Amino acid sequence: MSSVLLEVQDVCKRYGEREALSGVSLSVQKGQTLGLLGPNGAGKSTLVSAICGLIRIDRGNIALHYSEAGAKNADSKKYIGLVPQDLALFEDLSANENLSLFGGLYGLSGKDLQTRIQSALELVSLADRAKDKPSDFSGGMKRRLNIAAAMLHDPELLILDEPTVGVDPQSRNAIFDALEVLKARGKSLIYTSHYMEEVERLADHLVIIDHGKVIANSSPAELYQRLPAQAALNFELAQALAPEQKNALLAMPGVMALELASSACTGALRLQDQDHAFACLQYLQQQGHQLLYFATAKAKLEEVFLTLTGRSLRD
Repeated sequence: MSSVLLEVQDVCKRYGEREALSGVSLSVQKGQTLGLLGPNGAGKSTLVSAICGLIRIDRGNIALHYSEAGAKNADSKKYIGLVPQDLALFEDLSANENLSLFGGLYGLSGKDLQTRIQSALELVSLADRAKDKPSDFSGGMKRRLNIAAAMLHDPELLILDEPTVGVDPQSRNAIFDALEVLKARGKSLIYTSHYMEEVERLADHLVIIDHGKVIANSSPAELYQRLPAQAALNFELAQALAPEQKNALLAMPGVMALELASSACTGALRLQDQDHAFACLQYLQQQGHQLLYFATAKAKLEEVFLTLTGRSLRD
């Protein structure tokens, strides 16, 4: 049996002269968390709308492989939970009433619905606010209630479109905690964002979109392999590096670049990997340098995006 839950093949979508999606292909495995990255306007929300059947594509194919035998395309929406970028709540209904309404749209009722509502509120840490209205909630709490609404029907695939925009740190952590629980339950997730650090925490596969095209489709580890420098050694010295010492550091195995502040006391060595840091530290000590500070750091996905596109993710 195939482990593929969602297949997107050569999808194109135009809005007048603008091509929002240009031959986009990707797949989501069962139990996988796929991070969908790209700057604002890259096509992420258009792709999400296409997957959910909210817009009609011009070309290509989108298929969801159900675990339920005999399911038809018309049933696809009950296998998908969508957390939209724009809040979809009734401000003057309580959290309970909002979820009762959304549950009813999925054909849920009675004791089963109430059990699911309680479970969903507990998942997003809002069980103690069940009788309160979203009009009294913070922006982050509203986002969490949106996630609860998307999970009521127990979908196989949960799609979250920029779920942390305008969210306070407490709600951001609560959202991440909830998603970690869903991952542990074997749910498939698509998480769209232009915040690399969020996707680094959650995703085990990454798709980067720019100008409506897929420019990377691989695991985080494979993406890092595209960087000439995958790690750094940041340091501060009591005295400046001499020119011959700079040259010696640059000639050492695994050193890709040396970035120095104007004082030549503070800088960063760009390394192929962290294993080369020790030899560099050893050399500095042998040269009589007093290390006031040093720390190793891994390359970030932001650097991968910059390498692939020539611009920052948030440009």
